[in-house]
Amino acid sequence: MVYDVSLAIKPGIPVFPGNPPLAIDSVKSIARGDSSNVSLLHIGTHTATHVDAPCHFISGAAGVDAIDPEILLGRARLFQLEAVHQINRRLLQGLDFKDVTRLLLGTRNSALLHQKQVNLDYTFVTEDAAQYLVDMGIRLVGVDYLSIEEYHKPGRPAHHILLHAGVVIVEGLNLSRVPPGDYELICLPLRLKGGDGAPARVLLREYHE
Repeated sequence: MVYDVSLAIKPGIPVFPGNPPLAIDSVKSIARGDSSNVSLLHIGTHTATHVDAPCHFISGAAGVDAIDPEILLGRARLFQLEAVHQINRRLLQGLDFKDVTRLLLGTRNSALLHQKQVNLDYTFVTEDAAQYLVDMGIRLVGVDYLSIEEYHKPGRPAHHILLHAGVVIVEGLNLSRVPPGDYELICLPLRLKGGDGAPARVLLREYHE
């Protein structure tokens, strides 16, 4: 069983406040007499399902093309935490992280992704939780909304803690209807040279030892 947990890139999808809107323009059209269909895509690097690079918040840091592919592929553990409003250290301490280096956090946010407007009352990861993930050796963390951070959190501490430690952040995952458990993660961001982030196709395949 394979789950595609990527958001479809299409006009009208929610875009995080301050990010550029998405547009797909027809450049060539068979219906208009052209030999082929060709479109022009206007898209922000943090639109839909995407990966944050260290240079998203750290000046002079590595871009998305420098992320080790070994981090983006492999066993990941999904926890479904639908009843929580924030993911803090205390909550994470109650989860089984044994043999886990890639972590996916499903919440009530997955339902919010289907709304036409961005809902700023989303579940987020706190500063102390971010530090706990680093302390536990997590190398990748994926969340089911357009930001891992509380909206307008001063200093963006969760991002800074994770990115400074080299933890890959994947945002905008649609984790609805995916049962908790271990999966093989396949996360493929666009290879944008020096990019602060990039849209990604993300798949989860049933994991077998």
